[in-house]
Amino acid sequence: MVAESRVAPPPARKTPGVRGDLVAVGLALLLVAAAFAVGCYLNRPGSGVVLWAKAAPLYGGWQEHTGPGTVPAILLAAAVVGYGPALAQRLRWRTLLPLGYLAALAWMFSLALIDGWRRGFARRLATPYEYLHEVPRITDISEMLREFADRIVAHPQAWTTHVAGHPPGATLVFVWLDRLGLSGSTWAAVVCVLAGALVAVAVPVTLWALGRADAARASLPFVVLFPGAVWMAVSADGLFAGVTAMGVALLACAVRWFGEGRRVAVAAALGAGVVLGFGIFLSYGLLLLGTVALAVVLAGRSGRAFGLAVAGALAVVAVFAVAGFWWLDGYENVVRRYYQGVGGERPYAYWVWANLACLVLAAGPAVVAGVRRLRGWGAVTALTGAALLAILVADLSGLSKAEVERIWLPFTVWLLPATALLPAGSRRWWLAGQAVTALAVNHLVLTIW
Repeated sequence: MVAESRVAPPPARKTPGVRGDLVAVGLALLLVAAAFAVGCYLNRPGSGVVLWAKAAPLYGGWQEHTGPGTVPAILLAAAVVGYGPALAQRLRWRTLLPLGYLAALAWMFSLALIDGWRRGFARRLATPYEYLHEVPRITDISEMLREFADRIVAHPQAWTTHVAGHPPGATLVFVWLDRLGLSGSTWAAVVCVLAGALVAVAVPVTLWALGRADAARASLPFVVLFPGAVWMAVSADGLFAGVTAMGVALLACAVRWFGEGRRVAVAAALGAGVVLGFGIFLSYGLLLLGTVALAVVLAGRSGRAFGLAVAGALAVVAVFAVAGFWWLDGYENVVRRYYQGVGGERPYAYWVWANLACLVLAAGPAVVAGVRRLRGWGAVTALTGAALLAILVADLSGLSKAEVERIWLPFTVWLLPATALLPAGSRRWWLAGQAVTALAVNHLVLTIW
């Protein structure tokens, strides 16, 4: 149970006007329009450029469509826009957090069903490129871990695309589900959505733990109507986002509990380290999420929490190393595999800025306006700034060319605290903008994820 914060919110300060917000969003929309226009031009026959994204910069194809999720998604969006901000301020935490989780779950599920039950949900993870393709062939987990790195680079015995492109932890999740009797793409999709919706709990809890209960309440409706939910349901990256977000939230709670002298803080810090340590075995890029974890520790000024979390993370690394997989070997080979595939053909000169257009669509206009309002140093600025730094490094690395609307989900969710900086009187309008963004993308583009 989460109690109300004992730390009083900072005194109100003069914030930039709404006109500046609209200018920032306008510039972001120009970036999006330019990315689509240039993408269309480069995708023309005979251009000699291969983007491997028919609706560039988004990964998918242009196709106007509706589905059984259309009406529920619109009704849910209207309900959150109309009642979300007021309920977020009035309800007790023990009611608000479960309600937020269920609303986020319904939002994700509705968006997935816009593409239909089979195509949008049940069969989304059943392609030959996904993790499930390899699960029946993995009969010995120990052997799989020992040979994992050697089967990353393309050759006749290499892993399929997504298995090769991630550390073994990602594949292990689906192997474990299979061993538990939750076999097949439908169960995999259910677990991904259930895990992804945890973001709606993790982000507000993190803000609360860092002494910003006011920001937690203000941002929660925006976390629910996150446009990136289009790609969280159904993709393994949605699962990655939910798991690692809970790790960050646990770390923030440890920071708070150390300050209150509670014994549970030690277990929380170690647990956070274990979760975040496992995160880098879900996706190599999640090493960059260390910036967000460090921001939590710095905002809460807790060296003990940092030390214990590092110890927990190193324990996970040690377990995988003893089992036969060394993370650095995997990373070296995955870079080679990346340039053997479409990653080596996609032009950096386009994607290095078009990726940011994908980020705008996944984060939504409210985040753009909120980021513009960042001032000073505090929990909101620390979390958002750390996420932006991680995204910048990922973008410049050249290892994230296209599909970042999905790949960057674990970072993008930590931009949502910036929405707490929006004026209270305008929040319903910004929420509507978030919903319209998600609904427009989902109905106009047939996304792959």
